[in-house]
Amino acid sequence: MNKFTKLGLFAILLATIIFSSCKKEYESIQSIDDAAIQTYLKQNNLSFTKDPTKGYYYKITAQGTGSAVANQDSVYYTYTFKTLSGQVLQQTSDLMILGTYLGYTDQFRINSQTVNYVFAPVREVLTKLNRGGSATLIMPSHLAFGKNGVSALNIGSNENILVDLVMYAQSKRHEIDELEINKFITNNNLTLTKDPSRARYSIITPGTGTVAINLSSTIAVNYTLRTLDGVQVQSVTDGSYSSTLGDLIKGWQLVIPGKLTAGGKMRLIIPADLAYGSTPLDYDIEIVSVTN
Repeated sequence: MNKFTKLGLFAILLATIIFSSCKKEYESIQSIDDAAIQTYLKQNNLSFTKDPTKGYYYKITAQGTGSAVANQDSVYYTYTFKTLSGQVLQQTSDLMILGTYLGYTDQFRINSQTVNYVFAPVREVLTKLNRGGSATLIMPSHLAFGKNGVSALNIGSNENILVDLVMYAQSKRHEIDELEINKFITNNNLTLTKDPSRARYSIITPGTGTVAINLSSTIAVNYTLRTLDGVQVQSVTDGSYSSTLGDLIKGWQLVIPGKLTAGGKMRLIIPADLAYGSTPLDYDIEIVSVTN
């Protein structure tokens, strides 16, 4: 056997050992994950189905009575990510319901991390539901954050992740707006008038000005803008903001004329399509001055 043949055989042997070692390590991670999940299910007297190909576990808690969905369909859903010990990693609000194509529901940023995580089991389980359905998913660590975990999120090594999923029956943005706005009003015990535009408003004081507001009016305003989950986005309190009403969002254009004059104050809840398209908005508005 010449020198080159010996070197070739040694290289093949070394590669085989490395491959076998990596394969055994991967298999052992799968085994550790599966054993931990089985223990969790047994301790909590839970019955889940195991995906035969990828090894995640899921339980459909409500199939849903709406239509089935495909990757190209828009879906609205909420989720909660937590560890099996109960630590909540991220939770979406039913006042800020996510909407995207079903095919993109496997992409996440957890707690403002810059990493874009891809969790295919989330999309696959949502695919099993009809609109209006819900499910719980347990992702083994090798399909979630891996054997090293993520220290910034306090996720340990081989941490299996439980995901609660809800897909809403609504398939259109304006339908979800109505759901969110109605829930917001109920949660906060508000009394608001529904405008024909579908915006909701409450006039605190109509104002004492004599100049009527129209789309050509330049208005100086104080305002506070919040999303429905209570997060303040913007606030102007010194009267320094002014604009022609016709240049502002549709919700302002449709509701303010005929209802307020200078000195007037109102609370205004605007559906997404009358604002910036992504979510309903909650405004406190004060008209400081009006110029025609």
